[in-house]
Amino acid sequence: MPLPLILGVVATVAGAAGVGTGIHGAAKMKEANDTMKEAQRRHEENIADFEKRNKRTLQTMDQLGKKELEILESFKTFSDLIKKIHNNPEFKPYDKEDVDLPKYDPEELEKVSVGAGLLLGGIGGAAAGTAGAFAAGGMTTSAVMALGTASTGTAISSLSGVAATNATLAALGGGALSAGGGGIALGTAVLSGATLGVGLLIGGVIFNITGSKLSDKADEAWRQMREAEKEINKICEYLDDLNRTAKDFKKNLKVVESYFKDHMNKLSDIINVKMKWDWNDFSLEEKKTTENLVLFVSLLYKMCKVQLVLKKENEDCNEINKGEISQTINEVKKVLTYIN
Repeated sequence: MPLPLILGVVATVAGAAGVGTGIHGAAKMKEANDTMKEAQRRHEENIADFEKRNKRTLQTMDQLGKKELEILESFKTFSDLIKKIHNNPEFKPYDKEDVDLPKYDPEELEKVSVGAGLLLGGIGGAAAGTAGAFAAGGMTTSAVMALGTASTGTAISSLSGVAATNATLAALGGGALSAGGGGIALGTAVLSGATLGVGLLIGGVIFNITGSKLSDKADEAWRQMREAEKEINKICEYLDDLNRTAKDFKKNLKVVESYFKDHMNKLSDIINVKMKWDWNDFSLEEKKTTENLVLFVSLLYKMCKVQLVLKKENEDCNEINKGEISQTINEVKKVLTYIN
């Protein structure tokens, strides 16, 4: 074959090979680009799913936290009624069916009711998850107890306006700075959700997952997406479980609250309508109503102390405190069976 013809054939073959390589390279680039887009799409979809479930769980936890505060605040009305009774006995703690309820302490309940009222007023504009975090950490009662007295020793309930607001924030922050507390700044941070909310409910791991960007390399981006997807799915399952648990606990809390309100109304009728102020004038049924009311107060107080979430330092997710929650719900059933 003549040399020019051979060179022509070689050139044609080389050109065809070059075109083939170019087509293959373009196909690989398109495939990598498609992989990147799909990885990004699935990652955003996973995060959106997490955010939807997180929002739903935070709403449930906030509702529970506010309900606990409302109940604790209502103890003030209960205390005012009990104070009107003369010669009333010391109410004995409930000691049946292996149920351990806190002893009735009128002074403690008054402090709790004052603090609960102040917190309810403060969390109106707080970030989502703030009220829920009090319930999650079992901090509702301890937080409101701290709000009974300002750092000056003055009862916060006797203050008003800016003075009351600042005293409340300082108390919530652990007391005045001069006394070693976090002061108003920390109290404000607590109510803004800066130290509570989703971090307490779940733990810090989610922020690393949802805040990270995928690699700009297709294979690595896909691997990162799958790894994050596995963690997000696990957290979503946890959130669904927490949501169900909180709803069940709130349902039982509202059942006991309904009995509490019913007995409160009966006692109010005895005192304010029948005008009976002396315990010795109470009938057996009226005494039983009063004793049962005290029992419901103790039961509600204990329920508000339950820590729904146990913080885990070295775990992916915090732990739902199912043991104590289940035990408390069983105690509710036992007490209601005894009353009825």
